Amino acid sequence: METTYSPKPVISIQNLDHYFGQGQLRKQVLFNINLTINAGEIIIMTGPSGSGKTTLLTLVGGLRSAQSGSLQVLDRELCHASSEELTQARRSNGYIFQAHNLHGSLTAIQNVRMGLEVHHGITPQEMLTRSQAMLAAVGLEHRLNYYPDSLSGGQKQRVAIARALVNQPKIVLADEPTAALDKQSGRDVVELMQKLAKEQGCTILLVTHDNRILDIADRIIYMEDGHLVRDGVSAVAMEK
Repeated sequence: METTYSPKPVISIQNLDHYFGQGQLRKQVLFNINLTINAGEIIIMTGPSGSGKTTLLTLVGGLRSAQSGSLQVLDRELCHASSEELTQARRSNGYIFQAHNLHGSLTAIQNVRMGLEVHHGITPQEMLTRSQAMLAAVGLEHRLNYYPDSLSGGQKQRVAIARALVNQPKIVLADEPTAALDKQSGRDVVELMQKLAKEQGCTILLVTHDNRILDIADRIIYMEDGHLVRDGVSAVAMEK
């Protein structure tokens, strides 16, 4: 009898609610979120400002603890997770932010190397080799020793991508990675993320307002007022 292969979810969210504030100031910001993301998928999350996209991204990334419902990432339950459990969860992720968050006092290769320093058992020479290879993969092999101030916006974001991917994470979380870039640089950056993620077999969850990059997604989810209102919308439908 033939068995059907079913893709394994790396992110499984059920009945997730989230609140900010305490007491009378307590405000619900996410409402009954249900979402499954499988290994290797590129998911774009879009919707108006204040709709809860970044909040959901930070919960998935273990940057804050989920409060109500179930949020499983790589088979680890993050709802009511302790600080130590969240720290462990973050080690499986790569993060790319709108403001590239590079350290101005460090060169490109030193910034990328930081992505390896949370992992034990990697020798300094291996860190150097992997950082060089990752910068070459993003087309910056001639900028290894440049400081951020000497790089363009697109180059800085490429360094941030290299830092996020150098430890070969299972999941890459990106928050508005093209917001500060012109059209061509933004396109280059997301196509690079797409290529490297596919090569490494990792899953991407990307928050954006940039309609120009929707076509890289395997699936688009749409948030509004803290609710996930559409899941699986095609890029063509979103543009109409």
